Amino acid sequence: MVKFLKNLLLYISAFVPMYFLVLLKLVVEIINGNLSFNALNTINFVLLIVLILCGIFGLILNITLSGEKAKEIFVLKKENITDKHFLGYFSLFVFFAIPLEFEKVSVFCVIYAILIFIGVVYINNSLYYINPLLNILGYKFFDITYRDETGEIGTAKIFSRSDIRENKSYMARIKNIHFTFIESDKNHLNFPKE
Repeated sequence: MVKFLKNLLLYISAFVPMYFLVLLKLVVEIINGNLSFNALNTINFVLLIVLILCGIFGLILNITLSGEKAKEIFVLKKENITDKHFLGYFSLFVFFAIPLEFEKVSVFCVIYAILIFIGVVYINNSLYYINPLLNILGYKFFDITYRDETGEIGTAKIFSRSDIRENKSYMARIKNIHFTFIESDKNHLNFPKE
């Protein structure tokens, strides 16, 4: 249950930029008098703030409070694939930025139903590495093949603020192969090349 909750919060974090845009649109519409502060808009306003806070908490929980210990890995092969995943989510953000009639219950229901459907796919397929908020915060996304300290070869999807180089050692916190963070590089701890 705890693992599912952490993964759900990670999914919610992926949409924090979109929640913010929708919240901004809602606030601007209310300030301009195009929307009133009725029950539905109040629920939407509160729900968006809760989702933003849950998303930020989920990201912090999964990155810094996750309890995974860093282990040394030696990068054999890497590919920067940040752009391959960010643009797919960007189109979804644009969809939610188009003129939506927030005062209609049907629009409210459809928006949150879409988010639930996407969430089911996101969690069931372990798509945790698709997180535009991390990209906005300056993280790059890499698909790597690595060798660990025991000599075992593995693959992982890695977030890092700096470029990852092949044939170099790093300390990484591997939550799972779909959501890993480089903690630091280890110039002095390079594995021997095979």
